[in-house]
Amino acid sequence: MTTPDTRRPRPASGILRTALRRNRGAMIWGTVLMGLYQAGETAFPIALGLIVEHTLRNRSLGSLGLSIAVLAVIITTVSLSWRFGMRILQKANTTEAHRWRVKVAACGLRPVARDTGLKSGEILTIATEDADQTADIIEVVPLLISSLVAVVVAAVALGLADIRLGLLVIVGTAAIMSVLSVLSRRIGSSTQEQQARVARAGAKVADLITGLRPLHGFGGNHAAFRSYRNVSTEAKLQAVTVAKVNGAYAGTALALNAVLAGAVTLTAGWLAFDGRINIGELVMAVGLAQFIMEPLRLFSEMPKYVMIARASAERMALVLSAPPVMTPGSQHPSASGNLEVDRVRYGTLRDLKFTVAQGEWVAIAAYQPRAAADLASVLAVNVPPDAYEGAVRVGGRGLGELSVEAVRAHMLVNPYDGEIFAGTLRTNIDPSGTSRTVPEAVEASMLTDVVALHRDGLDHGVRDRGANLSGGQRQRLSLARALAADSEVLVLHDPTTAVDAVTEQLIARNVAKLRRGRTTVVITSSPALLDVADRVLVLDEGVVTAEDTHRNLLADDADYCLAVAR
Repeated sequence: MTTPDTRRPRPASGILRTALRRNRGAMIWGTVLMGLYQAGETAFPIALGLIVEHTLRNRSLGSLGLSIAVLAVIITTVSLSWRFGMRILQKANTTEAHRWRVKVAACGLRPVARDTGLKSGEILTIATEDADQTADIIEVVPLLISSLVAVVVAAVALGLADIRLGLLVIVGTAAIMSVLSVLSRRIGSSTQEQQARVARAGAKVADLITGLRPLHGFGGNHAAFRSYRNVSTEAKLQAVTVAKVNGAYAGTALALNAVLAGAVTLTAGWLAFDGRINIGELVMAVGLAQFIMEPLRLFSEMPKYVMIARASAERMALVLSAPPVMTPGSQHPSASGNLEVDRVRYGTLRDLKFTVAQGEWVAIAAYQPRAAADLASVLAVNVPPDAYEGAVRVGGRGLGELSVEAVRAHMLVNPYDGEIFAGTLRTNIDPSGTSRTVPEAVEASMLTDVVALHRDGLDHGVRDRGANLSGGQRQRLSLARALAADSEVLVLHDPTTAVDAVTEQLIARNVAKLRRGRTTVVITSSPALLDVADRVLVLDEGVVTAEDTHRNLLADDADYCLAVAR
């Protein structure tokens, strides 16, 4: 695995183009139907003007009936085209938002992390709000085109009555769009900043929830709440700023549209008074001046939504285009369960060297907790292989040659603070539902009392982060999950620190029995786990300083006895 060269971020325009290209069929049909809707809306006053003019010239019941039929066709067209057009566009919008949410979530869940510089709460906001706002481009473009159709139809109809009316609509629309395009750019930048601040507030909440128990423990919850309130206040102030800009934009658009409609009405009235257009054309012009307000409103609002979609796409690009922390290899380890750490230097580790043979149970007693954490991070491939000196080999191959999926399928590193998820005991032990050793894992981890305590057994509900379980129960549940995976190589980091001594003794014996013939490494200071190990490696100041059985070390090494005796 090698760290790749930094790539330029994928531009927001590329994300928007992808969304548009994937939904071009739905957008074409949506544009056609919404164009029919806008054309029908615009045709209504035109038809009224023609009916008035025709009725004044030729008064008959037949003409009246035909006119009513024409209006009925127009109304039906308007109703059905809006209904089915918006159904198509909103379905495409919802589907596209789902695709981007899944894509952003997939980036966060890949075995190889991406160097985004964002916290999990920020990525969550991007995967929800920004994905939704980016997908809005699917509706924005057809509505923009259909609104343009309505403006063009109105301009042509008015131009046929009098060229000055048509030119007034065209020039007025161009002027309105020029003014609003300036405001829309500010909306885009303000929205991007607002989303960033909301994301930071979300990240702060996620951090506080994760650390809620220790915060309560030393009374830091009030200070933490104040820090969140400050971050949330910043998000609120930016939201108010965005609301002000949106309000100014909407007010300006409404005022300019009203001015244009008033100008068309007054000009048509002047032309009719001067005898340049007839009564029917005057009715048509006045009607169009009223109906054109809606397409003009849509047409003038579209730049705002385009800028919002672009701002959200730029935030999604931060995740989707972020380079991976490392580039995995493509090899797979051999079937053997050998684990070799060869002169690794990382953090507090100094030329660490040891080998665990297939089927062996080895315990590592680390005198410094930081060294234990550094070793667990290296073995879990949380640290890129080129970020440390030396090599780690699994099944005879270096980690740099292996894909991360292959490493984790062959070797499981269970952290001491394994997360517990909302669901049931069963789904926490066997998330994929494919393990055949769940009963054995439950028994070995001494989780049987928790299962027996509830009527639902393994189907007993577990709250988010295991809030309805004690610390020892959460730790045993995490251990059961690691054992149920039945991996060739299992690394456990302090798996029993939250359980009592008697339970710890039983867990040590059970796990040793269950893992017989499988390679197991336990990083621990627990005498019970150290005692069942085939051999114990003493890790002091980043190197292995002693190696023997637990009982021999107790008898011969005073420092070891002081470090692990309880």
